[in-house]
Amino acid sequence: MAAPADIVKSLRSFVAAHGGSAKAVLQPVARGAVRITVVAEDGVLGDRVVRDLATAQAVVEALPDVTVSEWDREVTSIATPQQGHWKKMAGWVARQTRFPRARNER
Repeated sequence: MAAPADIVKSLRSFVAAHGGSAKAVLQPVARGAVRITVVAEDGVLGDRVVRDLATAQAVVEALPDVTVSEWDREVTSIATPQQGHWKKMAGWVARQTRFPRARNER
């Protein structure tokens, strides 16, 4: 399986801009879609979606400074979502006034 060049290029530049190495978590998100979540050395999160697990694995193999991982203690302890990430991911829930603010936005 060949890795899509545009996805490899974008992840390569992301990793280079954020410390030079990263961990990738491969997550099936829907029928025919796998999210590659990249946690860079400095903790910044990035992601791309590809059509299947074989393509996701090919993308990671094309990036020598990226290793496949899981959402384990090592990865979650360095992951640092950017300001506004929680609101973006929560959608309508983030506009509620009765919920507490995210830990990194207090």
